[in-house]
Amino acid sequence: MGLEDVLADLSSRHEEILGELVEFASIPSVGADPARADRMLEAARWVADRLGRAGPLSARIVETGGQPIVYGEWLGAPGEPTLLVYGHYDVQPEDPLDRWESPPFEPTLRDGRLYARGVSDDKGPMLIPIEVARSFFRTEGALPVNVKFMFEGEEEVGSPSLDGFIRSHEEMLAADAVLSADGAMWRPDEPSIVVGSRGVAGLEFTLTGASKDLHSGRHGGGVANPLHAMAQLVASLHDEEGRVAVAGFYDRVRDVPEAERAEIRAMPFDEAAYLAELGAPAPVGEAGYTTLERQWIRPTLEVNGMWGGYQGPGGKTVIPSEAHAKITSRLVHDQDPEEIVALITRHLESHVPAGTRLTVTPGAGRAGAARIEPDHFVVRAARRALSEVYGVEPLLVRVGSTVPISELFERHMGLRTLFFSFSTADEDFHAPNEFFRVRRLYEGLEAWTRLWEEVGQSGPSEAGAAGTGRPE
Repeated sequence: MGLEDVLADLSSRHEEILGELVEFASIPSVGADPARADRMLEAARWVADRLGRAGPLSARIVETGGQPIVYGEWLGAPGEPTLLVYGHYDVQPEDPLDRWESPPFEPTLRDGRLYARGVSDDKGPMLIPIEVARSFFRTEGALPVNVKFMFEGEEEVGSPSLDGFIRSHEEMLAADAVLSADGAMWRPDEPSIVVGSRGVAGLEFTLTGASKDLHSGRHGGGVANPLHAMAQLVASLHDEEGRVAVAGFYDRVRDVPEAERAEIRAMPFDEAAYLAELGAPAPVGEAGYTTLERQWIRPTLEVNGMWGGYQGPGGKTVIPSEAHAKITSRLVHDQDPEEIVALITRHLESHVPAGTRLTVTPGAGRAGAARIEPDHFVVRAARRALSEVYGVEPLLVRVGSTVPISELFERHMGLRTLFFSFSTADEDFHAPNEFFRVRRLYEGLEAWTRLWEEVGQSGPSEAGAAGTGRPE
């Protein structure tokens, strides 16, 4: 008995596992919809049931005040590292329905792809480690490492309960590293490991002129136009070279070592093809950096929306009383979201155009940047596992988006998070016709098996300081 037996058992159950995913993806667990609270509980119970079927994992549902968390653990490998597996069973709303080629909660197989809402984000990827555990118990009677499972139901609405849950359950969640089944690989045609993600901070602001909309003929030229003023204010946020012009914005930004920048420049990235895919005529951004560097290792400030005045058919000759904007900033390590919001607010306050008043509303969903060291024991194990599955060395990549859970585990528990998802960024999650490649489901089963085996064979000596996985 051994690794090959586990892989053979998984291979023999491919169709069964695909059927499990079809059943799971049929549950409309849309956490943002209060009318579907019963379906959320159904999904949580489904996950707890599958954990219980997988083996002696002490699976249970834990109430949070929001959507419940499904938790299970097996700690029968004394002296071996402990891995905390994270995923989420909630999904995005399915709107707009008329854009779906098949019903979003009736999983449909077409051309090697399973189409359904949530099948890629995150039901397919999070089912993989459950099924891997089941095959280990079926063939070996044990896992090669200690494993804790934590699946939440609020990721798609910003994980509002997760911060408090982690803080109040640190002992229960204690581990050497977090393995996230959520996330995505960079591209479908080559394996990759995410070693860094940016943080986020945002706010909304309003410029007010007169107390009501005014006739532009009678009052134009005599009072401020908030839309004109908003254009000035937004333009002040960047200089002519694409740098953020907010005082203090870059004070905590570290210079990335030249060797790391060289690795990014060496990535197989076709900028022309990327721009063509987006329909963008040319690259823009902070001078002195490549497109990938701007997206991965540099902070940004983007306007997400601007509105005000008349927007209906035909003309309406008014000077609007208000103009509005939303902005978000993607942050790199050491930048604090609260501080960045304060700096941006101070900039806006000091640049208010004459004749207008400013109101700032801080946005929700702030999170710091997160990283995992390329030589972390679980990254080394993942590189070996993916090399075995794909026959090539995986790329070490970063993502420009934000994954709050990794920052939470890092901040509260000192744990690094390895994203080990087998979704890829082109699978239309959050959009109509979301899909998951069936081959990626099977590749993920093999890769998770090999990863756990690699970590177990490496032993606690690779699990960082005092076996904690924390950097010294």
